[in-house]
Amino acid sequence: MGPIMLDVTGCELTPDDKELLDHPLVGGVILFSRNYYDQKQLAQLIAQIRLAARNQVLIGVDHEGGRVQRFRDGFSAIPAMGAIYQQGAEDLTKAQHYCKTFGWLMAAECLAFDIDLSFAPVLDLNGVSDVIGDRSFHSQPEPLIQMASAFIKGMHSAGMKATGKHFPGHGNVKEDSHIAMPVDKRSLEQITQLDMQIFTRLNEMGLLDGVMPAHVVYPEVDDMPAGFSKVWLQTYLRKKMQFEGVIFSDDLSMQGAAFIGNFAARASAALNAGCDMVLVCNNPDAAVQVIDSLPSNLPDNPRLAKLVKAPSADFRALAKTDDYTSALRTLEAYYNQ
Repeated sequence: MGPIMLDVTGCELTPDDKELLDHPLVGGVILFSRNYYDQKQLAQLIAQIRLAARNQVLIGVDHEGGRVQRFRDGFSAIPAMGAIYQQGAEDLTKAQHYCKTFGWLMAAECLAFDIDLSFAPVLDLNGVSDVIGDRSFHSQPEPLIQMASAFIKGMHSAGMKATGKHFPGHGNVKEDSHIAMPVDKRSLEQITQLDMQIFTRLNEMGLLDGVMPAHVVYPEVDDMPAGFSKVWLQTYLRKKMQFEGVIFSDDLSMQGAAFIGNFAARASAALNAGCDMVLVCNNPDAAVQVIDSLPSNLPDNPRLAKLVKAPSADFRALAKTDDYTSALRTLEAYYNQ
């Protein structure tokens, strides 16, 4: 499975899409709202992707809930994670029940269309960051850990692996790394005790299958953004935390990656720092540049294969199950309370 995850143009594959998917370095495809018209079309598109890809590919999507949910019509409206605690009357046990149910529901619906991964959950604290905001479960580590662990257990019970983001924490910088280069000037001790303990604890619980680092610079630790930093990815994530799962780069098209250089340089820097797979989104020319810049005979990465989804029912079969009916009832009760 190759180290590049890219996107495709629209609701069906173009000849250019098919040519890119046939490259041996392509190991993943990420879907966006522009790739979705209805359920039938989505199923056909994913079948086309699987057919066109030379190798097995991971198919992913950002389907967190709230404002970050790529498929709407025909899919359940998963709430923003940041709304669940308040909606559950600040009862943590109730919030955990909602989180587990919604984690299962989100994952089960994606899996029913042969999607391997939703890049979830967000493990950032709800601090000063507008781009994180209500994507975060909570502003404090302890309730966040309790709610996120329940959400991940729901995902796992459906058959989907979990990817925590954005390591070591994006919630304490104001700038949006999609359009700027955020800098978090806190000490390592502050970051470790607050943001990073969330990732550490969930990893100790065996719940993190993947991690996506932040396009944020933490100058007290390293001058490189976390996703391009051997200090963060090797010294802390791999060695100190003993994380053994997949490290995904965040999108190399984001402004937070731009100062590294062109797309070839960004991909090379991320892979050299320790990323297992790099994401190149919304820029087909950049995807070509990255593909052309890397050796085409890179060895397969065995970590990536561990994220392939478990066998699952298609949507019609899923919709007939008691678990699905029960989850929809819980979702309805959540919105109606």
